[in-house]
Amino acid sequence: MRGWPNPALFPKQALQDAANAALSDPTTSSEALEYGPDPGWEPCRKAVANWLTEFYRPADHEGESYSSDVARLCITGGASQNLGCMLSVYTDPEYTRNIWIVAPAYFLAFRIFEDAGFAGKMRAVPEDEDGVDLTYLRRELEESEQKAKAEGKDRPRYKLARRRAKVYKHIIYCVPTFANPSSRTMSLQHRTEMVRIARDYDALLVADDVYDFLQWPAAERSGRSLDDMERAHLPRLTDIDRVIDGGSDRNGADGFGNACSNGSFSKIVAPGVRVGWVEGTPKFAYGVSQCGTTRSGGAPSQLTSTYMTHLLTSGALPKHIRHTLQPAYARRYASLMRAIETHLVPLGFTLPQPNREVVGGYFVWLALPEGSKWNADKLAARCRTEENVIVAPGGLFEVPGDGERVSFEGHIRLCFAWEDERSLVDGVKRVGRVAARIRDEDAGDQGSQGFDADSFK
Repeated sequence: MRGWPNPALFPKQALQDAANAALSDPTTSSEALEYGPDPGWEPCRKAVANWLTEFYRPADHEGESYSSDVARLCITGGASQNLGCMLSVYTDPEYTRNIWIVAPAYFLAFRIFEDAGFAGKMRAVPEDEDGVDLTYLRRELEESEQKAKAEGKDRPRYKLARRRAKVYKHIIYCVPTFANPSSRTMSLQHRTEMVRIARDYDALLVADDVYDFLQWPAAERSGRSLDDMERAHLPRLTDIDRVIDGGSDRNGADGFGNACSNGSFSKIVAPGVRVGWVEGTPKFAYGVSQCGTTRSGGAPSQLTSTYMTHLLTSGALPKHIRHTLQPAYARRYASLMRAIETHLVPLGFTLPQPNREVVGGYFVWLALPEGSKWNADKLAARCRTEENVIVAPGGLFEVPGDGERVSFEGHIRLCFAWEDERSLVDGVKRVGRVAARIRDEDAGDQGSQGFDADSFK
């Protein structure tokens, strides 16, 4: 159950049409094969801005109208590459106190933080049923600030003063909507408070908003349909930062803002399409575009940006999302959930946020049955050897160095994006068979004096 999209869902013909259209136009093709402007090809930025405006309107919960502005956007080489660029521009490995990661977390981001100099400085922030434990976050930020003051960390050490950028004291990394791996969605109240916390502690909220377009009703009884899914059901953190309490341009603000949206076409077109975007304040987006690796070679993914422009302006990508991805993933999710309810819930497995009206993304996060004998690593290993099925144990998603405080040894992640519906159901049945054997062995061992508790650790 790997965390990839199934190749059968790739819009291959639409991509071929887009490439032909871009390369057949002499003006477009000549520009596509040049270095390109630092912020990205202008037609692509405009197309992305119009598309985001259509999806995220209205932007906020205070009634103000929303529009993505080209000046707020920078084209990137995808969400992961852009995370590395933002860290190189907006952090200092000594002055920036910590990287705060809402956990369980996307584990492939950890190396990006390590390479930016933050090994040993990553801290886990646990989720709650509204998406993030804000009390925990504020308390830990305050302790971190007190420690930094005691150590005299009052200015960046390695990053010289630059008008094009700043250095934040903290970075907070999260996936607010349909999180990888937990599938949780952060509530509007928690999103708003997250922005206020970031402002209080000079933190940058980096939100991987890569699953937002992959949404559908949780069940027919919700009263919603796929026709209701053409608009985002919640504003992004950067949308909220733009407007609440005077917005990112409020008195005393430096203009860089405290939240950005890290987006990618990888989840909604194909992983090999390494094009993404970041949206923040104009000053913030400009700073990303001036990252040394971008200035050295011009806009990343310049050629592919012309293909994405055609996919958006022709309507091919919105059509693909609406008529292919949303229905396909909704069916797979429903099949997986029915199988979980039938084969795993009776064994004691539980799901987070069970009463949501809107679900989406790629993943389902399961808590194992209560009891000291249940361990995700053990379950995953036995699933692989006994039933030839792969599940991801929760320990993969623990923040390095902070696993003792925020641990997930009692959880597993399933993915419904790769396998077809029949395979998903069969896979859950196999997990259920292994789980039932563990349960039965546990029951038998409890009556035996020879039971070794370490065998399940």
